[in-house]
Amino acid sequence: MVLVLAETTKGKFKKAAFEAVSYGYQTAQLLGTECAALVLGTASGAEELGKYGAAKVYHVQDASLDNLDSQVYTAIISELVGKLEGTVVILSHSSTGKSLLGRLAVRLNAGSVAGVNSLPSVEAGVFKVRKPVFSGKAISEFELRSPNKVLSLMGNSYQPKIVGAPATVENPNVSVPARRIKVKEVKRVEGITPLPEAELVVSAGRGMKGPENWGIVEELAQVMGATTACSRPVADADWRPHHEHVGQTGIAIRPNLYIAIGISGAIQHLAGVNNSKTIVVINKDPEAPFFKAADYGVVGDLFEVVPKLTAAYKKFKAEQGG
Repeated sequence: MVLVLAETTKGKFKKAAFEAVSYGYQTAQLLGTECAALVLGTASGAEELGKYGAAKVYHVQDASLDNLDSQVYTAIISELVGKLEGTVVILSHSSTGKSLLGRLAVRLNAGSVAGVNSLPSVEAGVFKVRKPVFSGKAISEFELRSPNKVLSLMGNSYQPKIVGAPATVENPNVSVPARRIKVKEVKRVEGITPLPEAELVVSAGRGMKGPENWGIVEELAQVMGATTACSRPVADADWRPHHEHVGQTGIAIRPNLYIAIGISGAIQHLAGVNNSKTIVVINKDPEAPFFKAADYGVVGDLFEVVPKLTAAYKKFKAEQGG
């Protein structure tokens, strides 16, 4: 059995949940078994996970699980794995998945790999999985020989695919331990696609010269339906909120399109964005390191280039009837 933890936010399923279930379904096909999804806490529409390949959906409907307690989550998942004789547990490589992976590996005596971005393979009966290492400069292959295995899937690395129909939702008979963590308040950024899930990202750096100039970046992002991001110096200077900081010391992302405006491309920044499928760099310095990693580059004054790019995109949308 392949068991996938489908994460929710405020009772709604995240894009990462559909990615993980689709990945779990394909992994189950490879192993000749079934994929089941597990939902913890208050959520609606759990049956929809069946469309992405979950043959069964287990929903532990307990409001105390609405906020993560890694010890409680680990206990529930481990108990369910024992009852299902599960062999592969798949998590999203989110803050939740990162806090659970090590605990589950110890509890289940399982081999684990964090941040995989491709489907596993089975060669001569050996389960193998690959992941990028050294900030994406190399690929490492891991052999997991333990009966149980725990993987976390990088966001935006496996596109959700509808392969079935809504599934029956069951309430498994598992014990819910008492929480040892009291959540007093939860603050979330509302109204935007979170950076780890974003397919389009518009990012800017110190070339903007100050926070008062960020309007042209926000306008471009709004027109494109993109999420905004920034480099570390910008976040450190409080020009932009820290949740927008991408890079080695911020959030690692892998969008379909990453537009870097006025960012030199230091190695620490590249480490968090170089898995983007397409990188566009706008910088007036033709020697900026970022151009070496770019798929497309524009050498020019960003204060001239970005408004023209926004105007061109608006025209394109109008012509397409958007």
